[in-house]
Amino acid sequence: MIRATRVAAGIAIGLLGCGHSVTHIPTPAGGAQPVGPETVLAFHARAEAFYVRLIDKRFNALETFNDPFLRRHFSSEDRFFDYYATLAEAFDQARFERSRPWSVEVEEYVFEGPGRVVVQVRFMGDNNRPLRPGSSTFVQHDIWEHREDDWWIVPSKL
Repeated sequence: MIRATRVAAGIAIGLLGCGHSVTHIPTPAGGAQPVGPETVLAFHARAEAFYVRLIDKRFNALETFNDPFLRRHFSSEDRFFDYYATLAEAFDQARFERSRPWSVEVEEYVFEGPGRVVVQVRFMGDNNRPLRPGSSTFVQHDIWEHREDDWWIVPSKL
């Protein structure tokens, strides 16, 4: 009976380690800024639609690159190109099979002010290494800014 309890405890401890841990976005120098519920809801709706659209998309394919829905989240073509190139490179470095995430999770977002949000996103997908099956994951911080009555992604440069 004691042995069975130890085995069960060992399995439970092992399973706890299977989940991914969430690290938090560093607090901005001025602290997170309070914003009204309308602002949060408008941002959340736009960001959620964007990130959901990324699920099962291949980032090494023209179909995804030419997706007009994705492009509508950037204030210019150049900003879309920068974001897309950075994301495609991240999928390649993380060894995602076919550069395709099967899960995209917004883990957290912090309003640095009424017109700026930092979003922490976790991408998960199959690993492309044949002798090491399993999944790949990486976390990215995206910046969104509110301008011209809408929320826009502001990409980092490669």
